[in-house]
Formats: sequence, C-alpha cells, structure tokens
Amino acid sequence: MSLFTSTPVVIDGKGHLLGRLASIISKQILSGQKVVVVRCEEINVSGSFFRNKLRYHQYLHKRHIVNPTRAGPFHFRAPSRILYKAIRGMVPHKTSRGAAALERLKLFEGVPPPYDKKKRMVVPEALRVLRLKPGRKCIKRLSHEVGWGYKDVVDRLEEKRKAKAVAYHERKVAATKARAAASKSVPANETLVSLGF
Repeated sequence: MSLFTSTPVVIDGKGHLLGRLASIISKQILSGQKVVVVRCEEINVSGSFFRNKLRYHQYLHKRHIVNPTRAGPFHFRAPSRILYKAIRGMVPHKTSRGAAALERLKLFEGVPPPYDKKKRMVVPEALRVLRLKPGRKCIKRLSHEVGWGYKDVVDRLEEKRKAKAVAYHERKVAATKARAAASKSVPANETLVSLGF
C-alpha cells in the first residue's frame, strides 16, 4: 500500500489479521491517505477464542472508580470499534496530527451502499492465509458474545447485498456477450480501422 491517492482506499477486512491490518492502516492515515475498511466483522484474531474472550472480559472489568459513566474507559463491543481502538493505540491521537489522521479513517460492519459499488482491496502483509493456522475465528463471534447486538442484522444485510451482486454480475456477463455478438455481426468500417478504432 505504498501508492498515495486522493480518493479513499477501500479495504475489505475479511480474512485479515487485526493487529497487522491496524499497523498498516495507522501508517497510511498518518501519511495523509484516506482509508475506508468494510466488513470489519470478518477480521481474524490470532490465539484461541476462549483466551481472547477471557482477555476481553478482563478489559470489561476495568473501570473509572469515580464516575464510570462519564470518564470511561468505554468498552465498545462492535467489531469496527475494536479495530478503531487498535488503530488509535498506534497513532499519537492526543496531538493535532494524530487527531487529523483518525479523521481520515472510516470503519464499517458489512458493506454500506456507497462502497458496495467500489473496488475493494486487500493488504497482503496482513492476510490470515499467509500468517495464521486454520481454525482461528473472526471477531464477529467475540463481539456478539460480549454484547454486540447487531450480528444477525449485519448477516441479513450481507446476504441481500451478495444476492444483488450475483444478479448484477449475471446481467453484466449477458450484456458483454450480447455486445460481442453484435459487434461480430456488423462489418468493420475500413476508415475507422485505419484510424485505430
């Protein structure tokens, strides 16, 4: 991800490792790149699920002694907020430079409408298949078991989006075939061919 573009880079979070993805994204947003991560619920975490759950419950136990509702720490359960907190820990977020970097970051569960029609990228250095043994779970289950209440909603919306994507792909393939057949049936114009069209 060394290319710098003015348009936001859309990353598909499925099959990426949490810490490795967070470190790469933090460097990119600090250098001025806008980054959008979709499907945060499909990000994987190394280590066994049970130990990760115990670690999260230890984190839930930590609270501010005077006024926990106002002063934090705030225990976000959503997968996008878990990734946000990992990235925030790698950014100097209390300085103006770090705060501006976090403004360039957008995180979503599922693939919301502006980004479902855009090209999504992967980060090879953070992919699970290259770094992790099989069977490690994604943070969707962990978030669900510690109190995130939108797992079923996101799953239902993702099924609808995938069905629409399959229908769109079939229409596109049929249109390309029809266009190729039509261009074969029309004789080539010599003037256009000589000009390179």
